[in-house]
Amino acid sequence: MSRKPLDLDVGVSYGLPRKGLPAAVSFRRWAEAAARDRIRRGDLAIRVVDAKEGRALNRHYRGKDYATNVLSFPVDLPEGVNLPLLGDLVICAPVVAREAREQGKDLAAHYAHLTVHGVLHLLGLDHDDEREAEAMELLEREILAGLGFPDPY
Repeated sequence: MSRKPLDLDVGVSYGLPRKGLPAAVSFRRWAEAAARDRIRRGDLAIRVVDAKEGRALNRHYRGKDYATNVLSFPVDLPEGVNLPLLGDLVICAPVVAREAREQGKDLAAHYAHLTVHGVLHLLGLDHDDEREAEAMELLEREILAGLGFPDPY
């Protein structure tokens, strides 16, 4: 089966020291796996942050006063503006590391899962009800398996 070409521009920035964090090339590969065959072209930004920045963003945008693992900010373009912008992902490194330890998961696998999960949110998928959650989880499992990662659930 031939795959459709994908033109995905993924900018990755780090708001904390990079030691022990996945390289930008890994985040790009995981984002591309989530977007492949779902879009033809897109731009997104991924920012890896510390707990202070993660908490401030979660408090400001969601009204929740704690750092969370991943925040997705889909772009909301004005009517008539047709750009391939998907939005932004913010991944909180200390939360991801803590969750991976507590859940006995490989750290890279957890980062891959949260990147895939976040990109799917940027593409319009959600898990607001049981049916949506099951569909999204199945898709995440398939994408992660294709990347060589185990079932995150």
